[in-house]
Amino acid sequence: MRCIEQQAFSDLDFTVMQNVFKSHNRLGRLCDEAIYQNDLVARLGAEGFPVEKEVPVTVSHRDFAKQFRLDMVVANAAIYELKTTSALTSEHDAQLLHYLFLCGSHHGKLVNLRPPKVKSRFVNATLTLEERRRFQIDRERWLEGEESDHLFFRTLVGLLEDWGTCLELALYVEAICYFLGGEERLAQPVKLARDGMDLGSQRLHLLTRETAFRLTAMPEQRIDYEQSLLALLCLSPLRAIHWVNLDRHRVEFVTLTKRQKKEEGRKMEAEK
Repeated sequence: MRCIEQQAFSDLDFTVMQNVFKSHNRLGRLCDEAIYQNDLVARLGAEGFPVEKEVPVTVSHRDFAKQFRLDMVVANAAIYELKTTSALTSEHDAQLLHYLFLCGSHHGKLVNLRPPKVKSRFVNATLTLEERRRFQIDRERWLEGEESDHLFFRTLVGLLEDWGTCLELALYVEAICYFLGGEERLAQPVKLARDGMDLGSQRLHLLTRETAFRLTAMPEQRIDYEQSLLALLCLSPLRAIHWVNLDRHRVEFVTLTKRQKKEEGRKMEAEK
């Protein structure tokens, strides 16, 4: 991918969007994504723009590899993600930002062709790979009781040192599962119960029979999420949940236990 400045991307985007509007006007708003994709590739190609669709991008670490596909790349510089959905969401932004980081590109655009009028928005990646690799590890509340805990810690840190932060959480989880025994072994149904009443089973990622792990990427509202994780833990037969929050420049490893929940309950009773 060529890295281009904002103005160069804007100039290129002007022509791309002209063709997007032409395609939308001619084809209507009810076609599948692939139909618009083919039409736009043909239109831009006819104007002399080098354009590729379904461009493969592979991310790897040691012997793990996963391939993603970019909807459309124009002039080997601009990534366009085409959507046919009721509305663009923050998940779509995150997906495109993930692609920009993987490609070392700075500018991309989401285009939604399902509404009566085309909806689009720019997505910009302001962090470089070097900057995403500059993170601090907070282990103040981290407990390692077994070898599996240490292996989990080293595996995730190794991925972050290679790929940096800010990528899709599902990618880190998939890689962790690959190195620690596979998705089928780690993702297991765990029975939940309240006051002795069976509530059913929920799939969690387990390092051992007694320990689960959870990854998040939240800059705020971590206290509320921690309380919810503790509530989930207390419904289960698990001993602990290893929770890792991946902020841009701070990676916090936290071990939540049922003892912590009981201590909080006693503290609340004392305050009353």
